[in-house]
Amino acid sequence: MMENAIELVGLKKSFGEIEAVKGIDLIVPKGGIYGLIGPNGAGKSTTIKMICGVLEPSGGEGRVLGLEMGAESEKIKEKIGYMSQKFSLYEDLTVSENIEFYSEIYTIDLEKKKERTDEVLRISGLGDRKHQLVGNLSGGWKQKLALSCCLIHKPEILILDEPTAGVDPVSRRLFWKMIYEIVEEGITVLATTHYMDEAEGFDSAAFIMDGRIIAADTTEALMKKNNVDNLEDVFIKYAIDSDEETFEKEYKMMKRRISDEMA
Repeated sequence: MMENAIELVGLKKSFGEIEAVKGIDLIVPKGGIYGLIGPNGAGKSTTIKMICGVLEPSGGEGRVLGLEMGAESEKIKEKIGYMSQKFSLYEDLTVSENIEFYSEIYTIDLEKKKERTDEVLRISGLGDRKHQLVGNLSGGWKQKLALSCCLIHKPEILILDEPTAGVDPVSRRLFWKMIYEIVEEGITVLATTHYMDEAEGFDSAAFIMDGRIIAADTTEALMKKNNVDNLEDVFIKYAIDSDEETFEKEYKMMKRRISDEMA
């Protein structure tokens, strides 16, 4: 039986009296793109940070590539690449210097360093810009560089937390083209996004509301079950059923955010 990439059972996280994640059960199979979808404050980023070993769970358990979350968090970090919306790049360094810095963090040996650097530059299309200062790059190119830094150690799982927020539509499309190519090489991708057109290209997805998973399946099955032809309508249905008042507020904020980014 094929090992799953990620397995979560009753995973919880509290911050004082605030329960951000309320017992999540989730299975992410190896290969393909799995989406974690929900409004702001639903618990997506908190869940991802626990998977990455950045936050310690308050309860429940989980395994990443067969490794136990918490007890084996350092080993997990070696096998994953994590790219957040606010990925840290050094703008006073060049593209190649940033990649060099991250290759040192992941302690890639000298024999493989050049090979991996050339590979991520090829994937991202940054080869002609490798001597350019990062501060002079557009938002789209910065996202590609951030992705390159995440891939330098050849992770088995790539975790993306709203990676294209604030990026123009053309750059978003090119970014996801890169992701699809990466997936074809066998890397598993777990991603969050508030763009439902992006999510429709995912293989499977789980909808999270108020710290709980309310539905999970292939994207095709989720649309079929709800008798709609797009994930945005699925999202609206689940969100309204979960909490109509909160949903209306969050949905308006999300649409305004997307509109501002597109302007």
